[in-house]
Amino acid sequence: MTALVERVDAVVEASAGVLRLEPAWVARSFLPPGRRLGLDEDAYDVGLRGAICERWLASTTPADNAVPHPDEGLSAVVTPDGSRLLLADLVRDAPALVLGEAYAATHPGGLGRLAKIFDYGARLPFHVHPPQTYAARVGRHQKDEAYHFLPGVDQGAHPETFLGVQPRIARGPREDALLPHLVAWDSDRVLTTSQAYLQVPGEGFMVPSGVLHGPGTALTLELQEDSDVLSMFQALNAGRIIDKDQLLYKDVAPDDRAALAERAPLAFVDWARNGDPDLFDRAHLVPLRHPASSAGVRRDWVFYGSARFSGQRLVLSPGSTTTVTEPGAYSLFAWTGSVSWGGAELVGGRPGQDEALVVHATATAGVEVTSTGTEEATVYLFSGPDLHPEAVALGAGWAR
Repeated sequence: MTALVERVDAVVEASAGVLRLEPAWVARSFLPPGRRLGLDEDAYDVGLRGAICERWLASTTPADNAVPHPDEGLSAVVTPDGSRLLLADLVRDAPALVLGEAYAATHPGGLGRLAKIFDYGARLPFHVHPPQTYAARVGRHQKDEAYHFLPGVDQGAHPETFLGVQPRIARGPREDALLPHLVAWDSDRVLTTSQAYLQVPGEGFMVPSGVLHGPGTALTLELQEDSDVLSMFQALNAGRIIDKDQLLYKDVAPDDRAALAERAPLAFVDWARNGDPDLFDRAHLVPLRHPASSAGVRRDWVFYGSARFSGQRLVLSPGSTTTVTEPGAYSLFAWTGSVSWGGAELVGGRPGQDEALVVHATATAGVEVTSTGTEEATVYLFSGPDLHPEAVALGAGWAR
């Protein structure tokens, strides 16, 4: 047993398998921050790195930014002695302890999913995540993702999400309709090829790799595959032209760029899905009641329809108690109220006290959860690949 594994074992034992996590802040340079993440006002702007626009939750995925920053995007475990222990190191060196022996053996990628909150002051540029065939060409992994729009907070100036392309474009001109915008790289008129849908608090969207999208300004809880690949198709955003080399070509293989120029990232687009006349119904996520709900405890699926990840929302009345039993390790994020989660005290709205990861042995044995405050407690749970096959069938057609 290595020194790190011994240390991890001691931390897990001391925490009874509920590992509290420090917040992982991520900067982006292409948009202004929404300033709703709970930081001090002077903490958002970080110079050449841009501004803090995202918080990654239980993350073992490093952020892939043009200006690197040590351990950006990686979550750290709160340890009894205050020493730094990255969750990524823990999962890499003690996978069976965290994920369970059987799951770790069949899922060498570790947690396999990434949860985050993104908080932008302007709509994100219209972009696409390359499917696995193209992501693999740059040594990366594809990025299916899903959104849940957090309630009870300002929605920002543009709370609508662009999704896909108009069906007539998918049936007809396809690449030729988008290519002129990528070549000119001087406007936001690529959005005329798409259509937008309102971001309704408490609801969301499923967005598979290959589907073009431009998320709006609602404070968004996102669950996705553990990757940071993309190609931005919108040049003008938030009043300025974004960097074409860094963002249009970010995850385009050099050989493809040399041979095809702006046509190269158009190969990422899944035209059948983008032009589906039922796109909204297939993408739309509304909370679906989980069978474990009970008096004073409401439990809903909020991320479903994919074998790659799933997520739940647990809402507890003040003083209510329930037992949460899961088939494998999961992470959690307290949004409102306060709870005791297997003895770990979590408080919504307090970064540093609102996040944890529950290891396999504790998760499968069951954890007693009690709402300890005077207001309703809302906690989100995030699970990785293949842990909830029953949630896959709840999707409206994009399940994989």
